[in-house]
Amino acid sequence: MRTLIVRLRRRLGVRMRSALAAGVVVAVASLLAGGVLLLTARWVLVNNVNAAATVRADQVSAALAAGDQSALQTALRAPDRTVTQVLDPAGRVIGASAAVAGEAPVSALRPRPGQRLRATEHLPGVDPPFRIIAVGVATPSGTRTALIAESMDSVDDATDAIIAAVLAGLPVLAVVVGVATFLFVGRTLRPVEAMSRQAATITARSLHTRLPVPFADDEIAALATTMNTMLDRIEAASAAQRRFVADASHELRSPLATIHANADLLVAADLPEAEAGPAGRIHTESRRMAKLVDDLLLLARVDDQALRIRHEDVDLDDLVYAQRDRVTLEQPQLLVEGRVEPVRVTGDPDQLHRVLRNLVDNAVRHARKTVTISVTTGDGGGEIVIGNDGPPIPAADRERIFDRFVRLDDSRSRTGGGAGLGLAIARDIVTAHGGTLTVDDLADGAAMRIRIPAKR
Repeated sequence: MRTLIVRLRRRLGVRMRSALAAGVVVAVASLLAGGVLLLTARWVLVNNVNAAATVRADQVSAALAAGDQSALQTALRAPDRTVTQVLDPAGRVIGASAAVAGEAPVSALRPRPGQRLRATEHLPGVDPPFRIIAVGVATPSGTRTALIAESMDSVDDATDAIIAAVLAGLPVLAVVVGVATFLFVGRTLRPVEAMSRQAATITARSLHTRLPVPFADDEIAALATTMNTMLDRIEAASAAQRRFVADASHELRSPLATIHANADLLVAADLPEAEAGPAGRIHTESRRMAKLVDDLLLLARVDDQALRIRHEDVDLDDLVYAQRDRVTLEQPQLLVEGRVEPVRVTGDPDQLHRVLRNLVDNAVRHARKTVTISVTTGDGGGEIVIGNDGPPIPAADRERIFDRFVRLDDSRSRTGGGAGLGLAIARDIVTAHGGTLTVDDLADGAAMRIRIPAKR
């Protein structure tokens, strides 16, 4: 039961939950109010019946005690809802109102002189009960009993009317209150919905965007202001981080270039074998470090502002042929396959070359025997597939691998690959060209699929 309630709360929004809660509260409150009204009305009406019967009993008692037959006859002429009888000591009816003329006594109550008894009884053949007052009266002719029966039909009619009104009005009232609450809460939550839509568009590259602040000075406006203040702090921290990365990378380029140049000289020199090994490692590491710095600089520029690309005619087949030739030369043990069609798009040839190089290096790194590098036309642009016969990429990781510094293998050895920036840079460049970079399955292995429109 608790699980069902939790699921319903998750599926129902704040507006619907508020409307249902308001409807339930109104229904319960209406039932309680109706119950109180019913009890109060019945108490008042019963008191009115008792009062009417008491007045009639006083009139009859006074007429009997005074021996005034004229007053007695007047008192016996009761309204339709009132029945009056006068009994002798033997219990015989010696006087009655027209409604019960010739009928037996309406009650078995027999009070002593000066005594007054009350009861609620049903008269023979009459559905609603009667409130009966029996009064013992001492007269010159002996003791007399006055029976006054006041019908409670009005009490039952009023009670039924109240119950019918409550039962008929309760659903309508609950629905009206629920709908009104739904509408009012919806109007109240409009600023929250606008804030939610705006917040969904904010990314690491659009931290300058702020949430709309409602005109009303209320809790929602305070929340929006607080969120915007938080975004200010996040933007400032992100900008400081980007400046640090860009400045550090820029400052590292000159000393790295010097180290790499001197490493070239050492490698080219005829050094003894004991010294040639360390010189070669310095040369390799300096080149790897220079590539990492270049990647960091590019990412810093992408974060700081949109990547600027040139718009030139680019023959994708020429870029693909260059990468196929490079793999054939550097990795002769691998088989390079794939169809190459002439495809021309508009873009930045240097940046697209960088994309292909990153993806091809990644494919070579994981290939066993075969690397696939192909380009075909499709959907008004070019489609490049770069894959290998290595292990497939799990479906859960096919988006995560495009995050920065993410590698699926735990090792970060110098021979096992880069720093996990190549795929992130490749997707940024392809996105800047209006294209897409996704992961596909091959019959044996995995592939990166690039789609670039012909013109932007």
